[in-house]
Amino acid sequence: MDLSLPLDYSAIERILPHRYPFLLVDRITEFEPDKRIVGLKNVSMSDRLLSGPGPDGRPALPPTVLTEAVAQVGAILILAKPENKDRLIFFRGIEKVRFRGSVHPGDVVVVEATVKRLRSRMGVLHGRARVDGRVVAHGIMTFALGQ
Repeated sequence: MDLSLPLDYSAIERILPHRYPFLLVDRITEFEPDKRIVGLKNVSMSDRLLSGPGPDGRPALPPTVLTEAVAQVGAILILAKPENKDRLIFFRGIEKVRFRGSVHPGDVVVVEATVKRLRSRMGVLHGRARVDGRVVAHGIMTFALGQ
């Protein structure tokens, strides 16, 4: 698998089973195997998953969708390994997730996932989403690999 950075949308589609409109990662900019990954999600007014208007009158990306974007970036870190090609990854749980701000059309969400524990069939990642340098969400995600 070619992992020359940045990974664009079509390269991400070769790694993740998700497709539009449920593929929430637009680009991977940093990748350290078994350690960390950084991806981008561009939020536009045409995003089908926006909710709103919120208290400020603007549409926003729902926290659940933001959580899924973080999980997808983490899944790319795991599924990009040659031994995990064609395997499925299952989102097993989230802990200590906190939402610290809203994400609106025009924002670029920078998602970072860092490995806390990694085994052959399961693992734990710490995910963080930022907009303009401020943390909008963070938490710990557990996953399992299937066949």
